[in-house]
Formats: sequence, structure tokens, C-alpha cells
Amino acid sequence: MAIVILGAGQAGLQIATSVRQKGYTGKVVLIGDEPHPPYQRPPLSKAFLKGTTDAASLIFRPAEALAAQGIDLILGQKARRIDRIAKTVEINDGTVSYEKLALALGARPRQLAVPGADLEGVYSLRGLADGQKLMSALTSANNVVIVGGGFIGLEVAATAVAAGKVVTVLEAGPRVMARAVAPQISTWFDKMHRDMGTRIVTSAVIAWIDGTDHVKTVTLGDGEVIAADLVLVGIGAVPNTEIAAEAGLECPNGVLVDAVGRTADSDIFAAGDCAFHPNRFAGSYVRLESVQNAIDQSKTVAAAMLDETASYDAVPWFWSDQGQAKLQTTGLPFAAERHVVRGDPEAGKFTVFHLKSGRVIAADSVNSPSDHMCARRMVAGGIPLIPEALADPATDLKTLAMQRTA
Repeated sequence: MAIVILGAGQAGLQIATSVRQKGYTGKVVLIGDEPHPPYQRPPLSKAFLKGTTDAASLIFRPAEALAAQGIDLILGQKARRIDRIAKTVEINDGTVSYEKLALALGARPRQLAVPGADLEGVYSLRGLADGQKLMSALTSANNVVIVGGGFIGLEVAATAVAAGKVVTVLEAGPRVMARAVAPQISTWFDKMHRDMGTRIVTSAVIAWIDGTDHVKTVTLGDGEVIAADLVLVGIGAVPNTEIAAEAGLECPNGVLVDAVGRTADSDIFAAGDCAFHPNRFAGSYVRLESVQNAIDQSKTVAAAMLDETASYDAVPWFWSDQGQAKLQTTGLPFAAERHVVRGDPEAGKFTVFHLKSGRVIAADSVNSPSDHMCARRMVAGGIPLIPEALADPATDLKTLAMQRTA
């Protein structure tokens, strides 16, 4: 039996190592379209951009270590076609046969659809090559415009303003990180970034980007012209599903899979940023982009590929380092009916709990790691809690979480 994995990122690597850890002795092939062994992406917008860590430090495991595990690593090869009948994958330099196939295809940056978005000096950030280009450009840039007030945009903004750049963040929505965190969290980070020197424009409409050979300005819908030596576009990601769709697999918002990561083809699975899966915390199908999801879902897929009993039911969590602040989130806040604040926002250490029907369905913690860990337990338990107890600083949150989930 041969297990072939398309995509050598966090999810692909996890599937490969997990099947080996489970005792699988057949052939394992991990195929990536980048020239690098699997590496960490989160530091690209933070430590790597600051220059406090280098490319070599991002590598999870060198190719030699993977080879020692019996994992055949094929790099710099794009998967072009899946033949489900012949059970083969066509890549640049040939064809690879599989018995079980895992799609860990990831996602790519969403493109900005305005005139001038293709000018030199307009960047996106997804892979190591993007990070290297952005870091090089940032050294000589003075005026930095960031399109998108999400996690990546704000992480880069904090790095750039700390380096002495003039930074403007343009957010189309009414507040930063609006799709991911509570309003109180957005307000706190908005103020933090402004206090650091970043200008934030919400409800921003970009009319066009101007420049002859290189970006020079960004013009807004109201006519304002903003100087720009460098523009970073961070407006979300699009799942890489083309090869799956062309193979006849359903891809509504990612590759459609069941609770174990299996597609409609019983020999093909998907995990990570490209997988559209049923999630009890969302109450629907969802596609998640996080390290946690990539790791935990891939472990489930590895088990399912080996015909073990498995089901993906991990509590979602995420983190973002912005300046001196650490944001940690857990759960999915889509259906929240009420927000409860615990701690002191003025002191820069607090948590906002998202409640629905008296239960914690999500929580956002600022510089409060212990709150975050307790919140993960509360979200997993799905048990009723008293809002006043959550808000009361005299309440021992750990004891509350342990008692309620006992």
C-alpha cells in the first residue's frame, strides 16, 4: 500500500509522520510545490520579518530526518492531475501511484481586485518566498500600506511600525479582526496599534493603486491619496481546490469531507486549510485556517487512512502576536448572543467570553494564557455557566472549568 500526500505544509507533514507513528510500514510519499522541506508559516509575519529568526530555523525537520522515517519527500513539484480510476497523480516530472491519497493543498492569498494591484511593490504573504521578498522590501520602504485589518495585516503592521515605518492599515469592515473576535477585542487592539503609531482606516474603500513601474500611492474611494512604497494585501485566503474539483470531487468552500476527513471517494482524504468539514463547534460545515486545525485534523485523517476508528472533534484555537500583546482565541464565535468581559482591558490583561444559551462557545484572551486554557475546557464541555461568575475576578476560573466539566 502507498500513501501519497499532496502538500508539504503543516497538515501534509502531520499526516506523513502520524501514519508512521501508528506503525504503518508501507510507502509514504510527501509532495510539495515549494523547494523547501516543510516549515513553520506563522513566524513569517513576526519573528522572520523582524529578522530575529532565519529561514533555516523555520524548518520542522530536514529532508534527511524525514528519509530516516521512511518518508519520501518530493519537492518543487506541482500536482497537475488526479486520475481516480488509475489511482495516480500526475506531477511535473512524472506520475505517482497511490492506494490512499491525502490532499493537504493549503490555501493561497485572496487577490485585491483593483487597478494597480499587480504593480511592483504590492505583496501578499503566504510562503517563505513571500516572506523573503517582503522582508527585503521593508528594509528600504518608508510608507507602508496594509490592506486588511486581520491577523496577518496587524502582525505585519506591528513589525513595520516598530521598525520606524509610516504605517497605514486599510480595513474594509467596521472594525479590525471583525470576523474572528469580539468587538471589545477589536477596540482594544485598534487603540494599541494607534498608540504604537499606526494609522487605521476602517470602512475603507480602495479605488486604485497608482505608480509607473512601482507602487507610489493608494487612492481611496473618498479621494484621499496615501503615499506607499510598499503595499501588503492581507484580505483572506482561497483554498487550493482546483485539482480536486477537476477530479470530480465536490468543493463548495474547500474540499468537502466527512467527520474523518474522507471525501466522496473512499480512498481520498483532505485536511488543513483546504478541507471543508463538519464541525460541532460551528454547528455546520466550515473551513479553518490554523496550526491547531492542520495538526489535529491531520491526525484524524492519518487514523482513518489506516482504517482506525476516528472522528475530528478538537476544540478550535488560535493565537496572534501583535507587538507586545498575545491574543489567544478558542471556539467559534459565529452564533454568540452575549459577551462577558473578565479582567481589566486598561491593564492589558483580559478575556472576552462569547456566550450562547448560557454556554461558552468561544473566548478571546489578551495576555491571559491561563484564562485561555480554562476557556478551551469550557468550550469543549459545552455546559451552562453563570455569566456573573465568569466576569467576577474573585472566581477561580480553573476551579470553575474543572467543576463544570467533571
